[in-house]
Amino acid sequence: MLMNKTVSKKELQDMGFLPYQAVDIIRQAKHYMVEKGYSYYNNKRLGRVPCHAVENIIGVSLEKGDTNG
Repeated sequence: MLMNKTVSKKELQDMGFLPYQAVDIIRQAKHYMVEKGYSYYNNKRLGRVPCHAVENIIGVSLEKGDTNG
């Protein structure tokens, strides 16, 4: 669905997630990135995270053309 390599709360909401769900996914993805050693994501004002981190959280690919139906 996405062509860029990062995703924001607004883009998650556009995909159908509720506002609270989108915020929680971004929070979890930032925590995941910090655990992987990217301390850059340990910033509360940062609102974009890599797609692969979000995919790891939700368990679904966000890449364009990866649909089963």
